[in-house]
Amino acid sequence: MALDNMVIYNEQIRLRTIELLGQDLEKFNAASGGTIVLDMGRWMGNYSRESFFDTLAGAQRRVNRNGANGSASATDLSESELVGVKVAGGFGPVQFEPAQLTWLSDDPETAIDVISQGFADALLADQLNTVVGCAVAAIENVPALVNDVSALTSGAGALTQIVLNGSHAKFGDRSMALRADVMTGAAYHKLVEKGLENGERLFVSSNVLVQSILGKIFVVSDIPALTDGNDTKVVSLVASGAICDNASDIVTNMETNNGGTRIATTWQADYSFGVKLKGYAWDIANGGSSPDDTALFTGSNWDIVMSDNKHTAGTLAIADITQ
Repeated sequence: MALDNMVIYNEQIRLRTIELLGQDLEKFNAASGGTIVLDMGRWMGNYSRESFFDTLAGAQRRVNRNGANGSASATDLSESELVGVKVAGGFGPVQFEPAQLTWLSDDPETAIDVISQGFADALLADQLNTVVGCAVAAIENVPALVNDVSALTSGAGALTQIVLNGSHAKFGDRSMALRADVMTGAAYHKLVEKGLENGERLFVSSNVLVQSILGKIFVVSDIPALTDGNDTKVVSLVASGAICDNASDIVTNMETNNGGTRIATTWQADYSFGVKLKGYAWDIANGGSSPDDTALFTGSNWDIVMSDNKHTAGTLAIADITQ
């Protein structure tokens, strides 16, 4: 197998991966109700910045039409900034021997399909785990947005629809803006168990379906950030609450090397994507550029920049999964 053929196959792996990734992103965005957005859009540099005008609520006042016309203090028109951060990752090297394929009367496209699917799956998982992990960390750092019952005992600390409702209530009159509850499989089945027991009256006599009385989409994925020891976390998100951009920033390379007893080929990829959370700004001074998972999942590295918590990414419920 000639080296120039390897260059062609490398390009096929890259394009095939992007195609698979785009298909998966489209399906996932629809399934999450648009709350977690995995986007192929790109940005330059380490950070993305979006400015917005701050609220002018302080400019409103009550006046006395019959009193003296006194002086009024001015309210400055000011702007704040939403900041996202770019994350870098790698995949491989993945090694195979071209002669193994020809020995089996196969061709390199078999390796292309296997590597492409593996990379697309790994990249999608990294994006989802990262963007949800950042959302959990950021929201958990704002006590007013968290309903934590995990320290309660005798069943009071269990995950229930009541606990989720308490989390949604943190948004007050904007609770209906919360579209999806993101949870692990264990958390989902704990809610199903409560429904089967019918303790929360999720069944009616003519209905054999488990109902979410809160009217939210359930996004079920065993994301590491949603589990902490016995604690299970459910993050409730608004539309575009957690965004992953720049998903098509992929650089790949394939090499065929001599020097061993057989010819070996390796394939490797570098990639990056950006994370943005509605209502939050990445703390550049503390979190820095190209952060690792420890920095990304540190809540204090995400600064809430909205004056009203109800206009941010969402809320969080924390319960004891063993109850």
